[in-house]
Amino acid sequence: MFIVKYKKIFLSISAVLVLLSIISMFYFGFNVGIDFKGGALTEVAYENDRPAKEDLAPVIEKLNIGSVLLQPTGDKGYIIKSRDLDENEHLLLLQALSGGEKNEAKETNFNSIGPSVGAELTRKAIISVILVSLAIICFIAFAFRKVSKPVSSWKYGLIAVVALLHDVIIPSGIFALLSHFYGAELDTLFVVAVLTILGLSVSDTIVIFDRIRENSKEQNDNRQTDFKTIVGSSLDQSFVRSIATSMTVILVLLALVFFGPESTKYFALMLTAGMFFGTYSSIFLASPLLVLVEETQKKK
Repeated sequence: MFIVKYKKIFLSISAVLVLLSIISMFYFGFNVGIDFKGGALTEVAYENDRPAKEDLAPVIEKLNIGSVLLQPTGDKGYIIKSRDLDENEHLLLLQALSGGEKNEAKETNFNSIGPSVGAELTRKAIISVILVSLAIICFIAFAFRKVSKPVSSWKYGLIAVVALLHDVIIPSGIFALLSHFYGAELDTLFVVAVLTILGLSVSDTIVIFDRIRENSKEQNDNRQTDFKTIVGSSLDQSFVRSIATSMTVILVLLALVFFGPESTKYFALMLTAGMFFGTYSSIFLASPLLVLVEETQKKK
């Protein structure tokens, strides 16, 4: 199959995308939300049409309460994220949001998250990602425990982990761009997106690896068939299914991006990127890496 034949090209594309994503994360950074750094979340709704963000931003800026993020919600509401506010600042913000008596902003929700709570959420988020990653590695090691030739089981696991890193780093790099240019916030939804990407990506990789394993068993006595051919035929048998399955999910996520609420738009974008690159890595990264590892072993 052409994927195996031109494996160095596809591996180079992945390497470049990962490098650019890492540069994006370090250069632009992330706009950390109040879930992790602490702050106040105010939600208001208007009786009539809500004012434009461009009209509210200068008024809020005059309050000198620091950086404020305005997010439309529903048809007539806004979610306002800011640093922690005292009672006086809270009242001034509500007054600034009101468009007069004819279009008063009615507060529907107000939450204040302290720095200690944010630090605790950060710790739990990191632990969750680490535990899920370890669970995936253990599962792959167990599932491929009987594989020994021509590539051992632990190498399948290692390659799957490389693919997982690829699938998380690239969407994270894209999110850093969204954070810098559009104000997307790194919050608990970002962590949920990362965990979801890990699960969806590894499932696709395991399906293709399992096909390679089964074909390797069938060809075990036939020394005429080399590993490269087995991987190529395995991809022929499974890549259409993988792409079709991923496309159905991506279409649903794109519908959520364009027609869903503003609060979940970046979450859906992150998942869409994760699904796309997860499918790409299963076909164009993980499988060619198996062939490259096997060829490297032959040369030793």
